Amino acid sequence: MKRAFDVTGGTTLRCKGWRQEGLLRLLENVLAVGEDPASLVVYAALGKAARDWPSHDAIVQALKTMGEDETLLVQSGKPIGVLKTHARAPLVIMANCNIVGQWAKAENFYAWEQQNLICWGGLTAGDWQYIGSQGVIQGTYEIFSRIAERHFDGDLRGRFILTAGLGGMGGAQPLAGRMAHAAILAVDVSQDSIAKRLKIGFLERQARDLDEALALIQDAQQRRVPLSVGLLGNAADVFPEILARGIVPDVVTDQTAAHDLVYGYVPSGYTLEQVKAMRQTDIPALMDASRTSIVRHVQAMLGFKDRGAVVFDNGNLIRTHARDGGVERAFEIPIFTEAFLRPLFCRAIGPFRWIALSNDAADIGRIDDYLLQRFADNRIVTNWIRLAREHVPFEGLPARIAWLGHGERTELALAVNAMVRDGRLKGPVAFTRDHLDAGGMAHPNIMTERMRDGSDAIADWPLLNAMLSCSSMADLVAIHSGGGGYSGYMTSAGVTVVADGTPEADERLRLSITNDTASGVLRYADAGYEEALDEVRKKSIHRVDTAEFAAAAACNPQEFP
Repeated sequence: MKRAFDVTGGTTLRCKGWRQEGLLRLLENVLAVGEDPASLVVYAALGKAARDWPSHDAIVQALKTMGEDETLLVQSGKPIGVLKTHARAPLVIMANCNIVGQWAKAENFYAWEQQNLICWGGLTAGDWQYIGSQGVIQGTYEIFSRIAERHFDGDLRGRFILTAGLGGMGGAQPLAGRMAHAAILAVDVSQDSIAKRLKIGFLERQARDLDEALALIQDAQQRRVPLSVGLLGNAADVFPEILARGIVPDVVTDQTAAHDLVYGYVPSGYTLEQVKAMRQTDIPALMDASRTSIVRHVQAMLGFKDRGAVVFDNGNLIRTHARDGGVERAFEIPIFTEAFLRPLFCRAIGPFRWIALSNDAADIGRIDDYLLQRFADNRIVTNWIRLAREHVPFEGLPARIAWLGHGERTELALAVNAMVRDGRLKGPVAFTRDHLDAGGMAHPNIMTERMRDGSDAIADWPLLNAMLSCSSMADLVAIHSGGGGYSGYMTSAGVTVVADGTPEADERLRLSITNDTASGVLRYADAGYEEALDEVRKKSIHRVDTAEFAAAAACNPQEFP
């Protein structure tokens, strides 16, 4: 059966209400903008929108026929029941790829995945929140901006960024680098990935070989003009060669699919066709080859670091696999969250996003206008909205992302719901966020690495966040854990709320979005971060401080037996 991967627009409903219709359109959207929709893969080699096509079709049928007083349960991409709840309950609750601790290993995941017992939802793939490369582009831009402020007097003009990976996540890098005014070279083993980034405008040029790539970069540096260049090749070969030539980029990172040694990373010396064959015949040998290649890859990154480059891990577990392969210094490379973004997360400032379910780009433009006026004093937001309007093309349903914080997100969502209600927008708008958000993730090698109180691997926080979202009447709530190479490394929570213009949506948005960000602030406050404690005070978030009770008990032991 040949399937079309199109997005639906307009105001005609196929479901019993806009809440269900909105979630259906988001499911359609992640496949329309996905990397391999025919296989239901949205991004990251294995991040899927549904376990298989029968499961997908059953989800679609459920969304079309269920009432507002029912809830669809989804287990690892497979619908298992529609249960009677009430009109204020979530419409969809899902748990994707959550494996009991001692069993949460890549080899077990691959075995169960081949038996069709499980699938990985990625972060925003399995709960239908992905909006194309735009979903991570502002985060990447903010990282580059923080690096510019800290190391280059606030300006990346004339600076060289070297990276790799142009898939669904990494594909944002060349545009983000160019928007930050740098000259950026991105290496990828797949011509298809390079071609897609060229087509959608995220990449400007493709070089024929390394010599041409470096010449283009050096020319852009000398002229101090931004430029993005793609190069077909393997980073494990290209990075060491650049280092051997004595060329030291100003910034070095990587966003290949190194998290997955089987279905993601392609080892040096292997073609894509050879790797695909080995996935069926010899997974252990493929994992060993990928790990060996990653060792060379990371050793080159450390070589650049030793020579003065700003080098960071962009969240793909490449350091972890390098360490497992014998690179003892792998974790001398800092993770981007701790190095550059944690002060923002402490205040729940993170990747908030909204999608025009009308499929009308003018709706996003009107919301842009509101943001520029209402948040005129917010430099991060206004700078980004202006840049995004000029440089970021829409993929699938028109959408926008902006790093708004506690209170700001709720204010925007309620304002947009009012715009839907009075007809200023052509249709409802769905609000969601990345899982890599203040209260949404525990990942001790990415989001929660080196927490101040040592709570890196404690996964209670995203679980509490998800339960709180259910209590706050969100439309969709998800709990995800890692699959493939991420198995055993992460747990995260996702939430979606549809602004359909109704008073009931006002209540859902107010509670869901406010409590989501509040839980993020409380998570970092509990870990002792002053920025979060300051946010608690400024925003009057009710925090229970057990230290006060401990102090009281010490002073008055007779009152605390």
